[in-house]
Amino acid sequence: MVINWPGLNDLEKTELIPTLSTTDNWILLTHPLGAKNKSQPPLAESQRIARAEGKCSRHKGWWREGKDELATHSMTTEVWTSTRGRISEATRIILQEALEEENQKDTPSFGSEDFEEIHRSGTEAGLLGIYNFPGSVYATDGSNDRRVMGAGFFKLDEHRGGCCQLGRGVEGNSSNRAELGATCLTLEDCKIQQNRKPVILLSDSACFLSSSQKWTGEGRSPSMHGNPDADIMRDIVQLLRERINQGLLTIFTKIKAHQGDPLNEQADRWADEGRHSENIRWSLPTNRPIFYWTDKDTTKRSPMNPTVKKKN
Repeated sequence: MVINWPGLNDLEKTELIPTLSTTDNWILLTHPLGAKNKSQPPLAESQRIARAEGKCSRHKGWWREGKDELATHSMTTEVWTSTRGRISEATRIILQEALEEENQKDTPSFGSEDFEEIHRSGTEAGLLGIYNFPGSVYATDGSNDRRVMGAGFFKLDEHRGGCCQLGRGVEGNSSNRAELGATCLTLEDCKIQQNRKPVILLSDSACFLSSSQKWTGEGRSPSMHGNPDADIMRDIVQLLRERINQGLLTIFTKIKAHQGDPLNEQADRWADEGRHSENIRWSLPTNRPIFYWTDKDTTKRSPMNPTVKKKN
């Protein structure tokens, strides 16, 4: 049992103390109660096993919007357990490292407890029946931060993922390019695994779905000319054609971003990891002229596009 002690009111604490005094299977999170940040045991039967400052909790009211960014608090966080309980040194180290975590985002959980399955069934993917889909479910996402693009995916039934860094960033970064890279990685994974099941790809990018719409349906003859991400789109179209020729169903579904959906959050973490990956894909230059300009003391670059035209 994990208890957030500051989150309880006085009545709740009073009602809980007898249970804590007679059991030893609990962990209590609290902030120092004494002056000058000095520790004081919340209960006579408790012992402190970890203490640190760091990004170890979400923003207040995070559950209203589903945001997963971690907050930086000036208060120290402590972990207490029962004096009768025993906890291994390895577990204590894990707790200490969790308190000292410096990541910007929370680590998504995909446990098998009843309440976790209930939570997933109430998410957007759960309400769409994704978890009962008779095939393979992939969540995809792209990351574009600090002039580096990453792409990643998460496969539900195998609880694994993949990622890569996208090259050609010198010609300008694009979130849509990162999303295209994630989709292509997913389709490549289906081919490598010789997956002959129906496949659902979950994406939080409406821009990607719109840009790929022209390649669906009959009676159309679109061209790659002028497409800034033709190198990736060409691979995607080829992989989709191969699946179509084999009679395999591929479904693209839009879900909301950063709303606490476990599938989307898993893909988001893989995309973040892709920005640091040594596996760099789609890096051949297009030899288009690159324009540079300064906006609020920040130097930006891009090939010719509507934004650049407005600068001239």
